[in-house]
Amino acid sequence: MSYNRERSSSRGKSSSRGKSSSRDGRRRYDSDAAKKLKRQGPLPKPVEVGMTYDVDITEITGKGDGIARVQGFIVFVEYGKIGNKIRIKVTEVADRFAKATIEV
Repeated sequence: MSYNRERSSSRGKSSSRGKSSSRDGRRRYDSDAAKKLKRQGPLPKPVEVGMTYDVDITEITGKGDGIARVQGFIVFVEYGKIGNKIRIKVTEVADRFAKATIEV
């Protein structure tokens, strides 16, 4: 029986078809869609500081604040409880989320 060293040398190595790797070992996909998103920059936020919105609280954070969404944008609501349908006032807007209080 012959032993093929070339064949055994590729053992344990994964194929990298269709993707490239960066030096830190993370996968990186080079697609036209990803490049287009990078060029667009940040998307406009659907909420503004000082504005009021009617929302449903759908989740709770570990700290006890409610989580609502306005057009998919996450809003943390102080003292919000799951199932509440409330009016909120936005107090802070960050890149990926906003904070709000319950409007009385």
